[in-house]
Amino acid sequence: MLRLLGRRILTAGTAIAAVIAGSLLTAGTAAPAHAAVPDTIPLKITNNSGRGDQVYVYNLGTQLSTGRQGWADASGTFHPWPAGGNPPAPAPDASITGPAAGQSTIIRVPKFSGRIYFSYGQRLVFRLTTGGLVQPAVQNPSDPNRNILFNWSEYTLNDSGLWLNSTQVDMFSAPYSVGVRRADGSTTSTGRLKPGGYNAVLNTLRGQSGGWGNLIQTRSDGTVLRALSPLYGLETGALPASVMDDYINRVWQKYSGSTLTVTPFTDQPGIKYYGRVSGDVMNFTNGSGAVVTSFQKPDASSVFGCHRRLDAPNDQVRGPISRTLCAGFNRSTLLTNPNQPDSGSGGFYQDSVTNHYARAVHAQMADGKAYAFAFDDVGNHESLVHDGNPSEASLTLDSFN
Repeated sequence: MLRLLGRRILTAGTAIAAVIAGSLLTAGTAAPAHAAVPDTIPLKITNNSGRGDQVYVYNLGTQLSTGRQGWADASGTFHPWPAGGNPPAPAPDASITGPAAGQSTIIRVPKFSGRIYFSYGQRLVFRLTTGGLVQPAVQNPSDPNRNILFNWSEYTLNDSGLWLNSTQVDMFSAPYSVGVRRADGSTTSTGRLKPGGYNAVLNTLRGQSGGWGNLIQTRSDGTVLRALSPLYGLETGALPASVMDDYINRVWQKYSGSTLTVTPFTDQPGIKYYGRVSGDVMNFTNGSGAVVTSFQKPDASSVFGCHRRLDAPNDQVRGPISRTLCAGFNRSTLLTNPNQPDSGSGGFYQDSVTNHYARAVHAQMADGKAYAFAFDDVGNHESLVHDGNPSEASLTLDSFN
């Protein structure tokens, strides 16, 4: 997933690596090329939201053939961003008029890696720095998009096909689902909430002790805009920094006297790493007993962000181990299963100290799948559709009720 913190800047190559990282790290091999994938494919946007607001759509990211950042218009034509400034300069208006309630519109998306934003009632505000595009960061109360109702999907379209996902890594907001129609006419979709699921997620957070209800941001007119991810809840002070300490301490205590076995690749069950805690460090060894990587005892930010002390480089050792650890911490399975990743979701989020945001989101998804934290794709629990030869993609703005 695309996970950019604070004032976020989309840099060339970041999104494609993030969107397909789960597939590549799980399988260990890249998807085969499909020369039949055209330069653009149709994206059908359907507005089932029930809202009367004008919808604005944006297709922002990186052109894969050149590595340039920019935006695509409704026809799929790429437009590179002009040079930015310091302070950031306003970006050109890249908005596309979206469909009215009950209507659909079709735009074309090029071979691109980035985000499809959509907003209700107001255009989003984008700016350009000398380093690239500054995207909305609504955990910052002064962000110009703070009071706009919006959300986004992430995708990569290349010669190997389409990867398209819904995401709640940064926030849970305006509901939507994504889908793909294959060349044979069959379709698959994901990201749709259960009936009443939108309000159920919010009510679960409100009812969870420990400050989880503070993640919800509301506009002055009473409109609920979003629930921030717990990572941003830490940054804003909505959640206490100690929110995961008890679970982390129990994990560290357990594996001071026993071994955590990580099997990071589903297609390579013979590759295993063994973790034992010594002081504030968990050392992982390979089958020969050699230490291959070590992790400092994480804090809540490291857990929720899958970064810092749980950093996951795009390699074949530390990254896959870290991804597995991060998933185990967020799903609170590390104490109940010393063999990770856990194969089934039945035991996820059962500890009283867990990622209650991810728990609430997954519980209300019609298929149980979501990207509620960065490495929610460990074990294939993510809301992702992929096809090597797509004929059409879809993004449906779903009902808030």
